[in-house]
Amino acid sequence: MIIFPAIDLFEGEAVRLYKGDYDKKTVYAHDPLTVAADFVKSGATHVHLVDLEGAKNGETPNFDTVCRIKRETGLFCEIGGGIRTSRVIEKYLEAGLDRVILGTAAVADEKLVRHSVRKYGEKIAVGVDIKDGEVAVRGWTEKSGVDAFDFCDKMKDIGVSTIICTDISKDGAMIGTNRELYRELSERFDVNITASGGVSTLEDVAALRAQGLYGAIIGKAYYTGAIDLKEAIEAAK
Repeated sequence: MIIFPAIDLFEGEAVRLYKGDYDKKTVYAHDPLTVAADFVKSGATHVHLVDLEGAKNGETPNFDTVCRIKRETGLFCEIGGGIRTSRVIEKYLEAGLDRVILGTAAVADEKLVRHSVRKYGEKIAVGVDIKDGEVAVRGWTEKSGVDAFDFCDKMKDIGVSTIICTDISKDGAMIGTNRELYRELSERFDVNITASGGVSTLEDVAALRAQGLYGAIIGKAYYTGAIDLKEAIEAAK
């Protein structure tokens, strides 16, 4: 299983939100590159980047920061947040990013997903952010009315090979991850499932690995010191 330490970007800084609430933001580093460099020192090979501003407005305000992280660390970089058009997808991939994550756009524009998967294949992932059983959109600020499992089924049929699933109720809360949710996802869908939200102990990592998940995203637990990233990477092997 691959560990994806996360950097959430807002106004060029590395931050974390509590349960997706933009009013409950903590700044962890003024220069996100220093965080990414620490990931490399811990043995990370991948990083999960989110443009929180982009997630709300559909733009790419942290584009230069994202490209700098990719260029100066050489990590496998996946980026999400505000990627809602072919132009933005192309912009990131041409800049050398390894994978882009469609969230709101995957719900609102199925044609975009189909076109992107045909053109870029495994470089396209879909983020399924779950709130009360529904897919949440626009930086988690709205529920879509779309059942999360039905949506995963549709994405699989379209040809999406990687689904990043976040239980919003667990994100940043340090109360453990939703192991039952990921067990069900991994059993039902023959795609790469990455767990996100609440991965806060080495036991969480070991349990997700045992379920056969493709990846796990570690965010707040790294920043608070609850998880040693090097140990988590070892536990995931």
